[in-house]
Amino acid sequence: MRRVLWLAVLVVVFWSGWWAFAALSLRAGISDWFELRRAEGWQADYAAIRVSGYPFRIDLSLSAPALADPATGVAVEASVLRLTSPAWWPGEADVIFPDDRILLASPEGRSAVLLEDGRAALRLKPGSALELRAVRFGASSWTLEDPAGTVLTAGATEMSMMQDEADPARYTMRLNATGLTPGPGPRQRLRVPQDWPVAFDALGARMQVQFDRPWDRRALEERRPQPQQINLSRAEIRWGELSLMASADLGIDASGMPWGTVPVQARNWRSMLDLAVSAGTLSADFRPQVERALSALAAAGGNPERFEVTLTLEKGQVRVGFLPLGPAPRLILR
Repeated sequence: MRRVLWLAVLVVVFWSGWWAFAALSLRAGISDWFELRRAEGWQADYAAIRVSGYPFRIDLSLSAPALADPATGVAVEASVLRLTSPAWWPGEADVIFPDDRILLASPEGRSAVLLEDGRAALRLKPGSALELRAVRFGASSWTLEDPAGTVLTAGATEMSMMQDEADPARYTMRLNATGLTPGPGPRQRLRVPQDWPVAFDALGARMQVQFDRPWDRRALEERRPQPQQINLSRAEIRWGELSLMASADLGIDASGMPWGTVPVQARNWRSMLDLAVSAGTLSADFRPQVERALSALAAAGGNPERFEVTLTLEKGQVRVGFLPLGPAPRLILR
């Protein structure tokens, strides 16, 4: 019996020592990371770090974190960020976001995100590189605001990014959002009719992306991995009478210029042209040419309100057959 008690005491002492080592190492690692960012010219501040959760978990609370990257002009600020993980491996962590506004800034402007039940499950591979194995984000609702007011709101939203076991630089990404609703400002800019539905009926996508290297700690410390190939198996948007489905098989060169094909299926496409012109993504002068070409494609398919077409991206341009539509976007992660 005495041996059993001594063994129990040794186990408790050993586990307590391990918990203290893991918790203090995590705390020191985060503190050192902020120090390194400041040494590189970042704004990298926080008010306090608190650690709890003994004996089986490590719960870390980071008060008032604020980060700003001078190279990209991207900044983020929150009231608190919580991280919880098993004591035996901090690399399987859940990040819990605050229930008040998270402030965002970029060269394009300032905005804020308000999350309800916002949480991310972060799974890292053991090792100093902290290579990303999977990340899943979910929220029961969220709101995006800018200085002019509400930009977007949505209900339950799920996003995930999972590493391919055979190729560490390839990731499968999924997105599904319910009740996506443009705010009054975007609806006005798009000149959406008053009787148009308030919320999107469906918004979802699934794709595989080949990057030039795996996502790891260097993505924050140096540069973001850059996409080299995108295989979009399905993307779907339904909003009232509008329905748009697409897939894609794209390669991306070193300058971020995509090339390949994007098959698209659209219903009530004339309304889409109206919205594209209102949003400024399609020139009003160029619209008649696009409408004539799409009318011919729709008529060939037997339904004048629905067409199937393949966009070709080549040499920095987007075209349908021989009809140019405009410049292709550069796909560069800043």
